[in-house]
Amino acid sequence: MAFPEGTPVIDTMIAFPEAGSARYDFIRRQTKDLASREEMEFPAEYMFKEVPKDLPTDDPIAVTLRGMDEHGITQGLIGVDDEVSRAALKRYPDRFIASGNIDPNTGMDGIRKMVREYEEFGTRAVGVFPAGAFPQVPINDKKMYPFYAKCVELDIPIFVCAGVPGPRLRMDPQRVELIDEVMFDFPELVMVTRHGCEPWTDLAVKLMLKWPGLHYSTSAFSPKYYPKDIIDFANTRGADKIIYAGYYPMGLSLERIFEAMPHVPFRDHVWPKFLHENARRVLKLDK
Repeated sequence: MAFPEGTPVIDTMIAFPEAGSARYDFIRRQTKDLASREEMEFPAEYMFKEVPKDLPTDDPIAVTLRGMDEHGITQGLIGVDDEVSRAALKRYPDRFIASGNIDPNTGMDGIRKMVREYEEFGTRAVGVFPAGAFPQVPINDKKMYPFYAKCVELDIPIFVCAGVPGPRLRMDPQRVELIDEVMFDFPELVMVTRHGCEPWTDLAVKLMLKWPGLHYSTSAFSPKYYPKDIIDFANTRGADKIIYAGYYPMGLSLERIFEAMPHVPFRDHVWPKFLHENARRVLKLDK
């Protein structure tokens, strides 16, 4: 059960330090409380200790790479929507993996954007934040279905935020039971949940047992707080379903993550699957 030092790590949620808080304006435009709209730089800051701040932004790619090298992260899944990420993909194609972000409110324009990014950047996945869409779009909403269908057609997974969102937004669009209908209608879909699925982790486990394409990533959680349901599932029948994801630099530092990681009680056979093998398979990195 010891943490395997030297095992390569694939981080399925990592990014680059940016100046200012404008990157969260898409969340603030639908929040109503004063703290979210004006006081917190990061709209879920109340949930996190020691949010990485004041990181150097003159060379954000170098900053993230240094952290990756220090902690054995061989590859990171990043977005393609900003210039820094696109530069990283071009300069370090062996270190960074492209992922698109979708807005289900954009309809066919969003589908065309998804295809363009797949063709231009070789995206290996897409991500969606149902509670953060404006207006919000539930996981099983008909607006989501063309994007699920396109994921099946392109043979790429979709990372979906599920569970109560950290920002002070309505939780209904991310109820875990909504996943069941989607997986029923798209049995070929590969879906990876993000941000915990709490407080419905027991239901998430049941659904992962039920649907072969459903997986869980640990984004936005310090290893100290990985849900017990998820650890127990990984150690028993779910070793192939649990995927490592951090949350740097949005809410967690890599130092905090990897200081706590050795204390996670995974069994020996789980560690390589969790740290890199499952991500490699789901993202089809060997193709």
